[in-house]
Amino acid sequence: MSELLLPNQRLRAMPIARPAHVILVQPEIPPNTGNIARLCAATGCALHLVKPLGFRIDEHAVRRAGLDYWPLVELYVHDDLDTAESMVAALGLTDHGRHSQSWLFSGRAQRNVYDVHMRLGDALIFGKESVGLDETLLLARASNAVAIPTCGPVRSLNLSNSVAIAVYESLRQNALMTNCAPGAAHPS
Repeated sequence: MSELLLPNQRLRAMPIARPAHVILVQPEIPPNTGNIARLCAATGCALHLVKPLGFRIDEHAVRRAGLDYWPLVELYVHDDLDTAESMVAALGLTDHGRHSQSWLFSGRAQRNVYDVHMRLGDALIFGKESVGLDETLLLARASNAVAIPTCGPVRSLNLSNSVAIAVYESLRQNALMTNCAPGAAHPS
């Protein structure tokens, strides 16, 4: 028996509708959002972008950037965070029988992401790359603000890395990364 999957296979977890909602508030850097979009396509998470965006996402811009996985992303664009969270709450009720909880990610939060329990359909909210989420929002909702701890002397992690850590921690907490099996490798 081989120790590796066949070249045309990848390890696949059981798909579930919208295990989490990734909300990016005013993202600025196109490659970060592109990486996050690919992550969402790979995990079944919905991606919500809150305007203003620091880049275009029209068909021409997406095609030019070579984002062949873009059609696989469940994408929503919102004018403000309240609208995004209202939609996520409604989808949580439809998908998982409860209103979703929102988790606000910030390097300044005191709660460790590994000490909270994220449930299926929860919203994982991230601020723009340059300044993060608004301080008044974080203070008003401090009980839902969480941080990804670091060991080294850097100020913060890259946005797309932070989203990947948060999404896979949520999937792990909800036992969605167990019972994996070989599946077809997709061309994208």
